[in-house]
Amino acid sequence: MSFFKKLKEKMTKQTAEVTDKFKHGLEKTRTNFSEKMNALVARYRKVDEDFFEELEELFIGADVGVTTVMTLVDSLREEAKLRNLKETKDLLPMISEKLAALLEKEGDDLSLHFEEEGLTVFLVVGVNGVGKTTSIGKLAHRLTQEGKSVVLAAGDTFRAGAIEQLEVWGERVGVPVIKQQSGSDPAAVMYDAIQAARARKADVLICDTAGRLQNKVNLMNELAKVKRVIEREVPGAPHEVLLVLDATTGQNALSQAKMFGETTDVSGLILTKLDGTAKGGIVMAIRQELDLPVKFIGLGEQKDDLQPFCAEQFVYGLFKELVEEEGA
Repeated sequence: MSFFKKLKEKMTKQTAEVTDKFKHGLEKTRTNFSEKMNALVARYRKVDEDFFEELEELFIGADVGVTTVMTLVDSLREEAKLRNLKETKDLLPMISEKLAALLEKEGDDLSLHFEEEGLTVFLVVGVNGVGKTTSIGKLAHRLTQEGKSVVLAAGDTFRAGAIEQLEVWGERVGVPVIKQQSGSDPAAVMYDAIQAARARKADVLICDTAGRLQNKVNLMNELAKVKRVIEREVPGAPHEVLLVLDATTGQNALSQAKMFGETTDVSGLILTKLDGTAKGGIVMAIRQELDLPVKFIGLGEQKDDLQPFCAEQFVYGLFKELVEEEGA
C-alpha cells in the first residue's frame, strides 16, 4: 500500500473535524505548494538532476530552510536511485513520506506534562506580536474543555494593553486572571498567581510573560527571574516552557527560538498564524534546526483553533488532492 493510501486511511480514522481544521488552515500553503509541485512534475516527466535542483528551490521558497532542504533532497536522490524510479510523479508519495518523517522524530513527546498531584505551571514565552496572549487563551479553553481548572497569570506588565487583553480572553473562556498594575514586577505577579491558584485548588496555572524590554539582555534577565520564582514556589515547575512563534515571520522565527532557548529551557513550540501564510514549510525548518517538538499550531481565530500538532495531519493538509486522488 502506498504512503498516500495509508495516509488517507489514517485520516478517516481520526476525527473529521480535526482533519478539516488542518485542511482549511493550511489552504494558503497547500495552494502555493501544490501548484508549484504540479507545475514542476508536469515540466519534468523524468527524474534527473535538473528536477532535483528545482525541487530544492521550491522547498527553499516555502521556507523549509536551506539545511533541511539539502538533507531532504539528498535523501530523495538516494531513494530514487535505490528504487529505480524514473518518473517524477512516482516520487510524490515518497516526498510526503519524507516530510512526515522530518516533522515527527522518533522519541518526540508532543503531549503536555502535568503534575500528578498539586499545581501544574506552564510558562509561555515569545516576542510581542506573535500571538502569545491569544495562544494562552486558546490553551486555557482547551484545558477547561478537558475538565481541568485553569488560572492565568498576567505576567506581561510592560506592554500597554497586555493585561487587559489577557483579561478579555479570561472572560471569553471562563477562567480567572491574576494581575497587578501595569509596570509591576512580573516575578511578584507570578508569586501572587501561584498562591491564588493554590487557594482555588486549580489544576493548571498558565503564565504570560513580557515579550520586549529595553533590550534583549533585560528581557532575558526578567524571564530568568520569573522562572526562578516559579521554581522556588513550585518544586519541579515550570512543567512546560512553551515558546510561541509566528509562522508568517519565516526564518526570523528561528532566531527568536534560539534566543529564548538559551534562557528558558524551552520544552515545546506553539506555531501561530499558519492559516495566514503560504510558507508553512517553516514548520519543517523549525523542527529540524531546533530539535524542539511543535506541540500546537494555530489554524484560525476562534478559541478552538489551537490544535495539537500532528505530522500526518500536516502532510495530509499539504497533499490533500493527491492523497484523495490516489486513495480513492
